[in-house]
Amino acid sequence: MNLLHLWVLLRKRTREANRDFRDPGAITGVLTVIAFASVTALLLVVVGGVGAFAARAELPNASENAQTYLVFAYIAAGLLLVPLATMGGAAARLIVARRDERLANLRLLGATTSQITGLSALDAASQSIAGALLGAVAYFGLIPLVGLVPFEGHGFGFAELWVGAPLLVGVVAAVVVLGIASAVLGLRRVVVSPLGVTKRESTPGLGAIRLAVLAVALIAMVVATSTPAASIAFIAIVLVIGLATLNVVGPFFVGVVGRLYVSGARSAPDLLAARRIIDDPKTAWRSVGGVALATFIAGLASVMALFSEASNPEEQLFMTDVSTGGYLTLAIAGVLAAISTGVTQAGRVISQREQYRNLHLAGAEVEVLEKARMRETVVPMVAAVGLALGASALFMLPVLGAGFFSSIPVLLRFVASVVFAVGLVLLGAGASRGLARAAAAL
Repeated sequence: MNLLHLWVLLRKRTREANRDFRDPGAITGVLTVIAFASVTALLLVVVGGVGAFAARAELPNASENAQTYLVFAYIAAGLLLVPLATMGGAAARLIVARRDERLANLRLLGATTSQITGLSALDAASQSIAGALLGAVAYFGLIPLVGLVPFEGHGFGFAELWVGAPLLVGVVAAVVVLGIASAVLGLRRVVVSPLGVTKRESTPGLGAIRLAVLAVALIAMVVATSTPAASIAFIAIVLVIGLATLNVVGPFFVGVVGRLYVSGARSAPDLLAARRIIDDPKTAWRSVGGVALATFIAGLASVMALFSEASNPEEQLFMTDVSTGGYLTLAIAGVLAAISTGVTQAGRVISQREQYRNLHLAGAEVEVLEKARMRETVVPMVAAVGLALGASALFMLPVLGAGFFSSIPVLLRFVASVVFAVGLVLLGAGASRGLARAAAAL
């Protein structure tokens, strides 16, 4: 039996299983396609926005701030690349979460490593292609909406935000490659140890060396922003690298918070949530990592209130546009965080569906399981926001001084922005509410 024939049979078996809508895995395909579509559409919007600012900077009558607009556009795009890549990986892992046990059984029955890898790659390719194409269509619908946001006194036209056919194809291909690569990497425990899934082996601990990585990144950001000779482009690169390190130290920080949480657990939902966080802090961080980035972006956007006074109308317009761009970036990051949380939470429930069922058979009420699932999101989210607040404070204090903390408009904007991002993440977590009940009832 060749690989393609085996994949067709596996797909047929999955469709038969999905006819029972009580199975939480039945919506896996839909969630995966939605996630890939969101990544593609938002990535095209970001690329189109950068291209629009680049085109305006090349006009003969371009304003004196045109190049600065372009630099800030690159900064915003760089900040959003991390959550975009993270959500693409979460979508691919959701594919594996539904079929990891089935693939492990095939491995035990004699399927080779290349066959298991090929099956996963075909699965990821089919769903990422469907999602990427849907996202490309959604991109056309988003262009008029993004064009309503004014920059330099007027919005962008369709031609300015259109990325062109070659780049459109390139983005779609990149999303498909990301999906396939993430799905294949997610198979390591099945390929290396086919018994790893059925034995429910715990993941290895996370080293404290991750804290050193974050410390180095923060020092680099502070030095870069405090150096008069440093270019804006260099500062932007250091800033993006520094934010990317949050994904390195985040799982370790969440694991520490989980251990503190379990020591003070006073109820069954608290204990279940704490144990799950400790068992897999990486997944716990992935489900809320986007809100950490959104919190940092919220700090950057709200800082613009400190510079609201300008000496001339052109400078006033520039500062207003920078603030608008910051909040637009925050909105995109918040939406990404919400979708990523929903997808990751769905993947966790699907991969732990046997555990949910056994706990329910042992006497745990569905409400207890649902409370535990929500606390699996809330506790890491609080940790992520706290980590991002600390990072943003360390970054902004040397640059802005105490003015950031004493300005009421800045603090109000900052708090409102963080509440907005947190609210979106909670909505994303709540979207998978019915899955825990379905898993327990299987």
